[in-house]
Amino acid sequence: MKNYRKELWFNVPTRRAFINITPQVEECLRESGIREGLVLCNAMHITASVFINDDESGLHHDYDVWLEKLAPHEPVSRYRHNVGEDNADAHMKRQIMGREVVVAITEGKLDFGTWEQIFYGEFDGRRKKRVLVKIIGE
Repeated sequence: MKNYRKELWFNVPTRRAFINITPQVEECLRESGIREGLVLCNAMHITASVFINDDESGLHHDYDVWLEKLAPHEPVSRYRHNVGEDNADAHMKRQIMGREVVVAITEGKLDFGTWEQIFYGEFDGRRKKRVLVKIIGE
């Protein structure tokens, strides 16, 4: 069995954003030479997420509004974690959106359902963070 590992780095200038990382993951798959197996993508920071969904701007807007209702950023004083920090909401948003995804690889391609894409979700941006891409298979 072969394996491949790469870190994708992001420095989002805004507090929150959703970035389609499917092209970068597909490039990793090409580099790996693996034709059958699994790819794991996970956010290597506790205030960021990796998830699968549709690449549609209205949906991303709806996610942003929904997440802000569930875990509002302000007032930061509402959160015990925020003593000296202001990102408790980002930790909660990450918990909701998830840490990682696993996608099957079939005939050298990501084996997605209709409309599925891989996204990096940033909830406490303005600094450098990474996503791990780990691919195993033959």
